[in-house]
Amino acid sequence: MFTTYVLRSTASGRLYTGSTSDLQSRLHQHNPGLSPSTKNRGPWELLYREDFESRGEAVARERFFKTGVGRDELNRILLRAPEAKPDGDRRGDPSER
Repeated sequence: MFTTYVLRSTASGRLYTGSTSDLQSRLHQHNPGLSPSTKNRGPWELLYREDFESRGEAVARERFFKTGVGRDELNRILLRAPEAKPDGDRRGDPSER
């Protein structure tokens, strides 16, 4: 299982989009600053996730979210999504893909 995820910095409100095969491990890298891409910009909270069968699908969705049209779609999804549960368990609706 591969996941595309969106984090929000609780300090600045900025978003970060990524993909991984182990979401919990990746989150534990982001918050203490072990990931260069998010170092010194956290702490981070999980806003949204979508699960995929292949790495290619997850990476394609991550790349899409980083385009202008993808950012617009992500903003629409986030506006409709309920608040993340404390355990971060949030899955995207496949019909929104």
